[in-house]
Amino acid sequence: MGMTITEKIIAAHSGEKNVIPGQILTVNVDKVFTHDIFFTGVHNAFKEKNCNVWDPDKIIIVVDHELPASSIFSGDIYQSMVKFVQEQNIKNLYYGEGVCHQIIPEQGHVRPGEIFVGTDSHTVTYGALTALATGIGSTEMAEIWKTGKIWLKVPETIKFVFTGQLGKNVYSKDIILYLIGKMRSHGCVYNAVEFCGKPIEDLSMSERFTLTNMVVEMGAKNGIVPFDQKTKDYLIERNITDYTVYENDSDAVFKETFYIDASEILPQVSGPNGVDDVKSITEVEGMKIHQGYIGSCTNGRLEDLRVAANILKGKKIAPYIKLIVSPASQTVYKQAIKEGIIETFIDAGAVVTNPGCNLCYGTHGGVLGENEVAICSNNRNFPGRLGHKNSKVFLASPATVACSVLEGKIVDPRKYV
Repeated sequence: MGMTITEKIIAAHSGEKNVIPGQILTVNVDKVFTHDIFFTGVHNAFKEKNCNVWDPDKIIIVVDHELPASSIFSGDIYQSMVKFVQEQNIKNLYYGEGVCHQIIPEQGHVRPGEIFVGTDSHTVTYGALTALATGIGSTEMAEIWKTGKIWLKVPETIKFVFTGQLGKNVYSKDIILYLIGKMRSHGCVYNAVEFCGKPIEDLSMSERFTLTNMVVEMGAKNGIVPFDQKTKDYLIERNITDYTVYENDSDAVFKETFYIDASEILPQVSGPNGVDDVKSITEVEGMKIHQGYIGSCTNGRLEDLRVAANILKGKKIAPYIKLIVSPASQTVYKQAIKEGIIETFIDAGAVVTNPGCNLCYGTHGGVLGENEVAICSNNRNFPGRLGHKNSKVFLASPATVACSVLEGKIVDPRKYV
């Protein structure tokens, strides 16, 4: 029996010739990361082991959730991080560079065919590079710091095959929200999710990262986009040539295969009662908003900022409406400055923050007050996550956010084609 991409990656890292769904195996990991909000838990568990890390070059530490420090506690965490990386000779400490799930692939830390785990559920983002990437807990990470190994159960794979062509001002954010609406939060629990078909091949790498970033909102263990020339070009830009490409065997077995006509997907909006509360734009168009947010590891990349800036250029956001923009990394920020994108946002009336998680984490960078309604490009909108428990958050593409802040209400972005 043939194997899927995910199964082949697990087999290669466990020393097995063949694996089947349901097997629990000890696998070697290639890279791991921990960020500021979970560092203390991992560090405390690791200290109990009284040892050094298994490979300091394979451990990445990122400060991105509370940056700059939003409390005395977060300030203390950074000092603990500095002490730890110095003691363990870890070179990859990122402070102020941006969101972990942007800077890790941007800095060339992920390669096809690898197993990459992090103490954040959106680690699944790196599946856009045909790696097996997933989130884990703090005690698991402490054990990996010691051994470089983890237990993994081989997941079944669900394949989504897309046909047709996306419409104007319909993006990968709309694709993944559409799927989440169909599958709901429990529809892919502990499954690998694979995306195939011409519409997926047509997506840029930025849009593929958006796609895989949110598979966890369907309960998936990991997301996979098959390797192609766009993947290769992205790696070449980062001087990466040493990697292993895995493809599905012709007789690979999938748990389910769904066929979707991309031309039928309208702009989507999720909310306000959780990520899988998804509607087409036509169902919520006209709803009054107080704030828009463009940023996060889902949609704070240069391409996202370009889309929004093209809509906002030469215009002003509606009176008394707030727009917060957070570039995903310093690299993105600097290029956006060069292209005049940041100036466009400022001229339109937006507030541009430093690169980081910011509002998506809900502790700073535009926190919502009671009864405020926001439309945002991030990946989660659980009640209270972005501010007051009585605020309402709708998730959408950067295009939908940009159009909506111009009118102070949720707007169909196709109106601005």
